[in-house]
Amino acid sequence: MRVVFLGTPEFAVPSLHALLSGRHEVVAVFTQPDRPKGRGNMVTESAVKRAAVAAEIPVYQPSRIRRPQCVDLLRTLQAELMVVVGYGQIIPQSIIDLPKHGILNVHASLLPKYRGAAPIQWAIANGETETGVTIMQIDAGLDTGDMLLKERIAIGPDETTPELSERLAPLGAQLLSQTVEQISRGTVQREPQNNDEATYALILKKEDGLIDWTFPVHQIYNRMRGFQPWPGAYTTFRNQQLLLLRATPRENSPLSPGVLRAENRHLFAGCGHNTALEILELQLAGKRPMSAQAFLNGYKVTEGEMMGENA
Repeated sequence: MRVVFLGTPEFAVPSLHALLSGRHEVVAVFTQPDRPKGRGNMVTESAVKRAAVAAEIPVYQPSRIRRPQCVDLLRTLQAELMVVVGYGQIIPQSIIDLPKHGILNVHASLLPKYRGAAPIQWAIANGETETGVTIMQIDAGLDTGDMLLKERIAIGPDETTPELSERLAPLGAQLLSQTVEQISRGTVQREPQNNDEATYALILKKEDGLIDWTFPVHQIYNRMRGFQPWPGAYTTFRNQQLLLLRATPRENSPLSPGVLRAENRHLFAGCGHNTALEILELQLAGKRPMSAQAFLNGYKVTEGEMMGENA
């Protein structure tokens, strides 16, 4: 089969490699335009573009794939199947209708749970103990199409979004390869989603990372894990933004929400429901990451001092 691949992040690269190592022909790759990234705002290629260039596959980077000229280009490529993995743009019906076998999406959740742009982040942030990958057929809805293959894995109690992504990406590639072969043999099985069981993982916003110290510690800790590397889990300390990088939940704490305590060179912050967060590593705005011990050496925390909007 002639295949067109649409993807952008590192998560998508194993799926592209799986297609390239198979018996089908990847005729083109579509990815997001090069964009400024990092502190230096260096214009950076997507991970998928780098992989496609290395494999000498033609690369296209339209700012809006729904434009008529993009639809015409895709039509001329005569793809029998398209594959989307974290492309970053909504695929219009005019493109969905083009390939004979439709468009597959490698989605990092157990659909119909966590439809949307950030399924890994929200699964961790919400304290889920398992997730997985679903290969689905794209339709006009938001991740509402038929499911073709699905596999679940456990989420570790301390696992972060980058760590879980690294495990899910090769699983997605494996399931994609199986699905493509089933399609080529005419043996693929389609299962409609139960819309009554649907939940949503909407795109993350900066304010999602703001810590509410009245939450129980495990809720705060889960958001810390889920929102790495962006937007992170942050608060304020002495009118400066403070990003929490590593921490450990603690039970049975007398500290009120947001109240700090330094004890035997350990740093604790009170959370809701008589719990606390032991802060291990943090970063003040404009500063380098530092250990809790280094922070306590440089900033003498006073008894009862607070973090957060009431600090």
